[in-house]
Amino acid sequence: MAISQLRNSRLPLMNLVRMNGVPIIQQLHLEEKLLRTSPENWCIINDGTPDPTVVMGISGKAAELLDVNSVLRDKISVIKRFTGGGTVIVDHGTIFVSFICNKEAVPGLQAYPQPIMAWSSLLYDEVFRGSEDYRLRENDYVFGSRKFGGNAQSITKNRWIHHTSFLWDYEDANMTYLKIPQRAPKYRQAREHSEFICRMKDVLPRSEFIHRTIKAAETHFSLTSIPLDQIESLDSTKFNPSSKILTTEELEATIQKEDDSLLSQSL
Repeated sequence: MAISQLRNSRLPLMNLVRMNGVPIIQQLHLEEKLLRTSPENWCIINDGTPDPTVVMGISGKAAELLDVNSVLRDKISVIKRFTGGGTVIVDHGTIFVSFICNKEAVPGLQAYPQPIMAWSSLLYDEVFRGSEDYRLRENDYVFGSRKFGGNAQSITKNRWIHHTSFLWDYEDANMTYLKIPQRAPKYRQAREHSEFICRMKDVLPRSEFIHRTIKAAETHFSLTSIPLDQIESLDSTKFNPSSKILTTEELEATIQKEDDSLLSQSL
């Protein structure tokens, strides 16, 4: 047996699912189902989502985080996902990478938010080796002081998910749908989006990033590629996902609540 084969045989098993342009709501539903019903470890890579979509964390409030009037005017979909974390707008220029693991999958790793975040940062150290100023700052991946990767997590009794939206590219106009959040990371220093984020494409080609991410995952897990349609055809477990697209009525209601709050403050 080759040395590389022997090493891989000692690593925990992980299923790799590569997707291209799957809608982010479909990806979130799949991830939550795998987190809550599968006993296996998974890595999900989705290269882009078709339409610009705002994705908020489970506790996100649209009125505080979005220019809701502009979102409604331009018919931008807004999703409330099943994990925590901040608000992002994603599209075909976003690359999504998710790790769904049993608590014992990574030896010595405590299944709490910061240890998982630190572990993920070390994995991406392998991806961005040679790239200038890559680091984890608070809960973001940055080059220098500019964010290019936002993270979110959910931790259950026996499993956890850590997923990331990487800004390989983005449309400047789409960032105007987002407000500066009240609970922003300290290093942001109240900077506007244009001064706070950066494009990963200026550092690494798209296909090379995905290739390096898979290679980095292979240093921690023994990977087996599984097509998306195979998961969907084999798993008949009934599951009701909690990530959902907010309706127009729900978004309009947030505007009304904000107006009522401003009115009461002025009286």
